[in-house]
Amino acid sequence: MSIDINLLWIVAGCAIVTWLPRIIPFMFVRNIRMPRLVLRWLKFIPVCILSALVFGSLLQQTDSWVTFNWHVLLAFLPALAVAVWKKSLSLTVIVGVVCMAVIRFII
Repeated sequence: MSIDINLLWIVAGCAIVTWLPRIIPFMFVRNIRMPRLVLRWLKFIPVCILSALVFGSLLQQTDSWVTFNWHVLLAFLPALAVAVWKKSLSLTVIVGVVCMAVIRFII
């Protein structure tokens, strides 16, 4: 398999386009002193995004009802227990991924 130089340029361009919107905001606000209220508000953003992602896959709509996706619920409960008990994001993600892998392997 050969790699074309144009493909390498496309991959590099995609990497830059993905990286820039994540870095530029930090460059603008790193020297700005934000009010305490804004900092308190910003602490809730990761929780809100994670909740939206989790509940978006946990609940599924059928006709006019909303039901649980039971496979996801079985992986969610141990991950939630680890999150509450250990308060470690990496350990929570590892437990959730392993539980989901085991459930998909069994079912």
